[in-house]
Amino acid sequence: MRLILIMFAAILLAASCNTETQKPNIIYILADDLGYGELGINGQKIIQTPNIDALAASGMTFTQHYSGAPVCAPARCVLLTGQHMGHAFIRGNDEWASRGKVWDYAAAAVDPNLEGQRPIPDSIVTIAEMLKTEGYKTAVIGKWGLGAPATEGIPSRQGFDYFYGYNCQRQAHNLYPPHLWENEEKDLLDNEIVVPGTPLDPESDIYDEASYARYTQNDFAPTKMHEKAIGFIKENSDEPFFMYYASPLPHLPLQAPKEYVDKYREIIGDEEPYTGRAYFPNRYPRATYAAMISYLDEQVGDLVATLKELGIYENTIIMFSSDNGPTYTGGVDFEYFESSSPFTNGYGRTKGYIYEGGIHIPFIASWPGNIEEGSSSDYISAFYDMFPTICDLAGIDTDVKSDGISLKPVFLGKTQEEHEFLYWEFPSYKGQQAVRMGKWKAVRKNIFDGNMAIELYDLEADIEEQNDVAAQHPEIIEKIEGILIKEHVPAVNNRFKIKQLGD
Repeated sequence: MRLILIMFAAILLAASCNTETQKPNIIYILADDLGYGELGINGQKIIQTPNIDALAASGMTFTQHYSGAPVCAPARCVLLTGQHMGHAFIRGNDEWASRGKVWDYAAAAVDPNLEGQRPIPDSIVTIAEMLKTEGYKTAVIGKWGLGAPATEGIPSRQGFDYFYGYNCQRQAHNLYPPHLWENEEKDLLDNEIVVPGTPLDPESDIYDEASYARYTQNDFAPTKMHEKAIGFIKENSDEPFFMYYASPLPHLPLQAPKEYVDKYREIIGDEEPYTGRAYFPNRYPRATYAAMISYLDEQVGDLVATLKELGIYENTIIMFSSDNGPTYTGGVDFEYFESSSPFTNGYGRTKGYIYEGGIHIPFIASWPGNIEEGSSSDYISAFYDMFPTICDLAGIDTDVKSDGISLKPVFLGKTQEEHEFLYWEFPSYKGQQAVRMGKWKAVRKNIFDGNMAIELYDLEADIEEQNDVAAQHPEIIEKIEGILIKEHVPAVNNRFKIKQLGD
């Protein structure tokens, strides 16, 4: 009997030790074009985000977190590789136009050779590749944008065991697409090809909801992708996994399930339709945009509930962020929702630009029993911190060079060295560079027009970046000029070169 008791105790001890030493699951949720001010935790008054707010209440909210770039593809490259925009391979959205009519949506929908973006090289190490060395199962669900089908840049050749979603950013301009990708095969959906920009019939009544019926079909891509995300968690609940959940919401076009739109029609009331040709027309643009964010919020809640049902919630780190600031076109009413609050709204200040509204984004980290509930951090951080952070969380000691600093100590309430500065460059919208150094934010814009002047803002006193104080602080400008020179390495791709910087 005594021997049986000893053996039973040994089994319990082994099980206990295994639980304590088991590597944590890691889920990184990336919204698409979600503004800092569009979440309840950041002051949103109209759009309801109870599940994302609850995620923040369960963990830590970062108030000084930045994207790697002000648009999709380069932001995702920075996130997965840990290289800032002065070092990253992908520094802008490159549609690889030398292949042919890549902007012909219908043609690309049937010809994979026209789909997708220029690929990230296989020689570049991604977070997923690092995690696979430690036995993690890896998945990317959602929008990829870092390599066209059949190239070295597809997820399965960048460290991901499983992929489901859009390979191509242009195909993601329709949330009822004719297909998505599952690994390296097309998953044909029950949707017809409706080309983004397809206008209303000239004779239609713009106030009749039925006039917009062609823009809503059967298979809603965010639903299909979420089902796969939940399936991946269930299939891998007994081993450590990493899931990069790159949702296409709330990126345009304005499309959402009717019941979610109807909810906001009651809250917002009647409104004028959006009848423009950017993306798709929409009868209730404000209600639909709010519905898209609420739909994403519900998916976050479902994900958390699934982890709890499986008994792995306590051993799962969940991070939530957005790839860049909100858009300014296609029927989005950024002023009505105060999408970039407390930063400046609108074209030239949000998506596509390196002012705060374009790159200052929400970031939440939750890890039950490890990250203090309801905590907040003003630690200044960026996407390129995710590579060392996730490696650190997984217990990976890597010598892969990164521009980032691990946030794990910050998560755990400990001190961590701070960045001397954060750096951005963006070879689009006439060429831009930026530096965040303590309270100072420097912006250089219109570089392709020959402008090399540097704007300087004191973010502690001027979060909207309205008062350029460069003339009053020549010593700060001198230091920032040195950073702008030192951190820029000429891009490999000619499309991303900035000749005014010596490329």
